[in-house]
Amino acid sequence: MQWPTFNVRPYVCGGIGRLDEAALTALREAGPRVRPALRTAEAALFSSSPLPPYHRSTRPGAERPGQFGPSERSEPERSAPRDGARPAAGQPETGTWAFAWGERRPAGSAPWITVAETYETPGLIDDGDRVVLHAGGLGLVDVYYTAVDGAVYFSSLLEPLLSLVRGPREVDWEAWAAIVQLTFPLRDDTPYARVKRLAGGGALVLDKRSGRIAAERRLPRWLRTEPYEAGVSAGELLSILHEVYKEFDSRPLLVPVSGGYDSRLLCSVAVARGADVESWTTSPDDGTDTDIPFAQAITRELGVRHRVIPQDPAAYPADALAVARRLEFLTPHHAWYAPFAREVHRAGRTLVDGLAGGPLLKNFMVSGAALEASTEAERKAALLGSLALGAPSVPFLSERAAEWISDSVRTAFAQATSMLNGHRAELPLSVLHTRTARGIARSPVNLVGPEVSFAAPFTHPDFFDAALSVGVARKDGGRFYRELLHAANPRVAALPSTNVVKQPLRRVPLRSAAAPARAYGHAMLTRLARQVPSLLSEHLHAVVAEGPDALARFNGWNDRFWVRSLVLFGAWLGDHGDHLADLTPPWEG
Repeated sequence: MQWPTFNVRPYVCGGIGRLDEAALTALREAGPRVRPALRTAEAALFSSSPLPPYHRSTRPGAERPGQFGPSERSEPERSAPRDGARPAAGQPETGTWAFAWGERRPAGSAPWITVAETYETPGLIDDGDRVVLHAGGLGLVDVYYTAVDGAVYFSSLLEPLLSLVRGPREVDWEAWAAIVQLTFPLRDDTPYARVKRLAGGGALVLDKRSGRIAAERRLPRWLRTEPYEAGVSAGELLSILHEVYKEFDSRPLLVPVSGGYDSRLLCSVAVARGADVESWTTSPDDGTDTDIPFAQAITRELGVRHRVIPQDPAAYPADALAVARRLEFLTPHHAWYAPFAREVHRAGRTLVDGLAGGPLLKNFMVSGAALEASTEAERKAALLGSLALGAPSVPFLSERAAEWISDSVRTAFAQATSMLNGHRAELPLSVLHTRTARGIARSPVNLVGPEVSFAAPFTHPDFFDAALSVGVARKDGGRFYRELLHAANPRVAALPSTNVVKQPLRRVPLRSAAAPARAYGHAMLTRLARQVPSLLSEHLHAVVAEGPDALARFNGWNDRFWVRSLVLFGAWLGDHGDHLADLTPPWEG
């Protein structure tokens, strides 16, 4: 496995509870190289780069977390008990401490949910009575975990935890149901039944007296206090965005412009602030490449240096597989982003990403049916209908598989969004907590980072709260967003946008449908058809039997995404199939 280079965000792993030294050693050796950051009776933390605590309060003579460097005392020399008990009389006790490993560093001691929601960072905290492993408020930075013999072991990457799974690995079919139909998993699911991912606003809490570990879910700030329509104007929201930009005023910025609303707003503000800014654009492989001429017009108006990152159809298979592995097979998105991300790694600039702009500012993925729904069930059904892949031109799944997958996804979606029920901003927050956090965020968080810093101004607490207070009715049809763009730069606001395309589109060949991609996709689908035959419809089995060129008929929008999801499943089977348990799916039971 080729690991990411953890430059601006460290790789971490460790455990809480009744820790076994052999398991810790296996975990450390299964991932990127790490050094000790913390070892107490109840917790261990290792990091790929020095990771000092952001809070520490020790008693006289106490062993301090993070005080040992890579060449200092080794793990076996430490006297921490292995059974998770409190140190006996005469043994050193640590005081309270707190670590975080997101890009934004907390300022001091605070409840874990405050750290999570304010800085969008995961972390590990000892408050005296408990040890808390927590995710960020939206869960953008991954924390994976597995429970073994009364302890929980965790990692920034999923794969190292598989070294602790005994015996064949069990498939989490509900995770794959969501990946296939939605393009991202829900709840805390991963492709493996024994490895989970901490959801946004979630934590695992060790009670030091009882030794028990329990899951804890807290409502983040934006859910504890329901936002009211405060009458925030476009000009006021723009002023807040300028304040947010002050955090990276001294950095050279890279603001990708795609031709849509989010990127032109962020680039306009960067230019207005006099930043050292460049803008790049690449093909989203949507069959039109409208983004490129639109972006050229925007950057020309702003006077920003602009570059187009080309894409090679012959490189698509390698890019698709590399991205799938780097994203740990959790989404079929972002293969098109691979050439762009490689160039960003070489640029030395902070990437400014429009993450969350769509749901916060323009009701993205919120249909008219969802807005007009009169019951909770109708809202859930309408929103899920917008997020799920539309019906393909022909049946891709067998009837039994399709029915089971639809039922599974419906249940998982209801559970994943239940905390939002009845909330004034239920619809945009449902998109943010599912599609944005689990699917779309992967490009800046996991493909650009951790090599290079990225900034997501729309997720900053001040902007987030103000934008959320603007009611969905004011945002409908993009009306409020157009006011915001006009306030930022009226000339740029008037330029054509990919959000509202009125002129005829120029069709261009799809990289993901070219001959190299068809050959790669066919190989993955062939494996899937052989190993999980009951998943696919008879029609799709027949298409696969015809050979790679038969996939050329699937050029429609929905068809393309169905193919990518199933190809991802086949690629995962290629990498992990030899270690999996019985592949009999639940719809055969």
